[in-house]
Amino acid sequence: MNTLFILLDAATEGAPKQSPWSSLIFIVLLIVVFWLFFIRPQSKRQKEEQKFRNELKKGDKVTTIGGFHGKIVEVKEHTFIVSLAPDTNVEIEKSAIVKDVNTVGQA
Repeated sequence: MNTLFILLDAATEGAPKQSPWSSLIFIVLLIVVFWLFFIRPQSKRQKEEQKFRNELKKGDKVTTIGGFHGKIVEVKEHTFIVSLAPDTNVEIEKSAIVKDVNTVGQA
């Protein structure tokens, strides 16, 4: 076991020492890239979805995350009453509505 440590020590003696700043810069750069490509787009997408749901009004056609298509009959604070078929109204959470550009705003 000591032989292994002696060989490793001998192998690193001639190698240039790495600055601690280069490791820190690499970590900071990695965090910035992670934020730019993963965190920022996801938060932007969530804000757009929240804005979309807040702008929905009575008469708008919507699609749920379950794939149901219907028309908003009533808007409540956290839910919508959606008509899925004649005489079939369902209360759905606002978060269960997905953005479908083909049906938004059509009466």
